Amino acid sequence: MTCVVARQDLRTPAVYVLQTLAVAACYYAGGRLGLLYELRVDGSVVSPVWPPTGIAVASLLLLGPHVWPGITLGALLVIAHLTSLGPTSLGLLFAHTAAPLCAYWLLRRAGFRTDLGRLRDCLMLVFLGGFAAMLVSSTIAAGMLVVSGDLPAGSFRSVWLPWWVGDAMGVLLITPALLVLPRVRSPAHWSRWKEAVGLAVVAGVVVPFATQSTGSLLFSVYPLLIWAALRFELPGSILCALFASVLATAAATGREGPFAYVSDTQIMINLHAFNAAAALTALLLSAVITEQHNTRRSVELACQELVEVLEHLTAGEPAPHGRPQREEGPGAR
Repeated sequence: MTCVVARQDLRTPAVYVLQTLAVAACYYAGGRLGLLYELRVDGSVVSPVWPPTGIAVASLLLLGPHVWPGITLGALLVIAHLTSLGPTSLGLLFAHTAAPLCAYWLLRRAGFRTDLGRLRDCLMLVFLGGFAAMLVSSTIAAGMLVVSGDLPAGSFRSVWLPWWVGDAMGVLLITPALLVLPRVRSPAHWSRWKEAVGLAVVAGVVVPFATQSTGSLLFSVYPLLIWAALRFELPGSILCALFASVLATAAATGREGPFAYVSDTQIMINLHAFNAAAALTALLLSAVITEQHNTRRSVELACQELVEVLEHLTAGEPAPHGRPQREEGPGAR
């Protein structure tokens, strides 16, 4: 009875309001963070990684669809920070609200699990929650800019593509990081805290060097992602991928390191390719390793149960060691 009452208390209108306001605050904070690293394409501001999208999808998956007004409110605050409100702003507001809701609907219809313990869950997050659902926001947003006259019709594709990739990268990098936060407290991860500190130190040296060096050294980040996935599964690998993506995005927007002497188009292509490869490596490799670990634990548990059954059967036999065993009837234990 106590558990039922506690569960009902969590569903009071006051809690719904607090959750909605918290989502709005996180969305707005993520938007301000995303605007720190922006690229201009044909006069439009595009973020290579748009964190609010990942925050919105994670909020819907963890809290439920009732927090969608928080997404709308957060998007409204971000848009109001950028420009004056008008018909175009209403279209952008609808796009930023509809895309996460579409992602939530597609993932729930497909049987998505928020623990990301299966390879199919990670694939669903990538292709349904990221690539498919974010077509809604990029298409509506770029279309509204063209209709309003803020964007020439011939530039639709050049704005639509980076907008879509930026929203998708928000889902691929931010959403998993938020979904696996409860798993970071697992004793299995903290028992290897020395190795975690070593990984953090190595990543703190290698990733900044790779993203600031004028040579093409971004590939040196992938061994770290593999190490993190092998030893810490998704919590370690996605945090490492997020760290590398943030530094690479900062270098790209500042035209530093491997992005110093290339055109705007090459910057977008190289940065999006790196971010996508890092996110996919972290997600898919971690999912495969987690499935293997779960399978091994299931086999070990089955073997343990089998041993216990055999011990009980052996204990029920009257014949000790070398004595011939008495045949028991079908009704005997």
